[in-house]
Amino acid sequence: MEEIKGLRKYELPALPYKIDSLEPYISKDIVDVHYNGHHKGYVNTANTLIDRLNGIIKEDIKGYDIHGVLRNLTFNINGDKLHTLYWNDMAPEGKGGDKPGGKLGDLIDQQYGSYDRFKKFFTEAANSNPGTGWAVLTYDKENGNLNIMTVENHFMNHLAEMPIVLILDEFEHAYYLQYKNKRADYVGAWWNIVNWSEANKKLEGLLE
Repeated sequence: MEEIKGLRKYELPALPYKIDSLEPYISKDIVDVHYNGHHKGYVNTANTLIDRLNGIIKEDIKGYDIHGVLRNLTFNINGDKLHTLYWNDMAPEGKGGDKPGGKLGDLIDQQYGSYDRFKKFFTEAANSNPGTGWAVLTYDKENGNLNIMTVENHFMNHLAEMPIVLILDEFEHAYYLQYKNKRADYVGAWWNIVNWSEANKKLEGLLE
């Protein structure tokens, strides 16, 4: 019987900028706790669960709850993946904000009428999210739609085959140290550091 190598572990990706680069819109303290605490925690927990799953696969572990293991693994892997998208979808002041250009800007104008209309709708969607989760912009290759959606927790409830073009973290740990319970103020500040270049690059890759 061939040796079972098992599932590979995850690594915490590096931040694409310095820890204080998003100030004044997102403070250094928030990024520190968010990245080195929460994001790193999801990676570490995912790897602990992979160790357990590998033991189950190799039949070294008996009496397990497979549903519980897989649900927790899903939560933590998504926590890693979603946060990686989130960090890359922001850029320091002067490199982020402004308005989207390229094919993304064109498609927003075509489907939402203007960037300002799109921004208003996305902001309303973000502020309507009733609990912890994410506001996302996805692209549907089937009909070319840019869909604004919300995601609950880390369990992706948007439709399959709709990759994320832009994402906003709405967990309290993303803003509470700076904005307290005023999520709308955090959402408003976030627009100043949106990395439209990254979002457009992702869309153009999907259009190829």
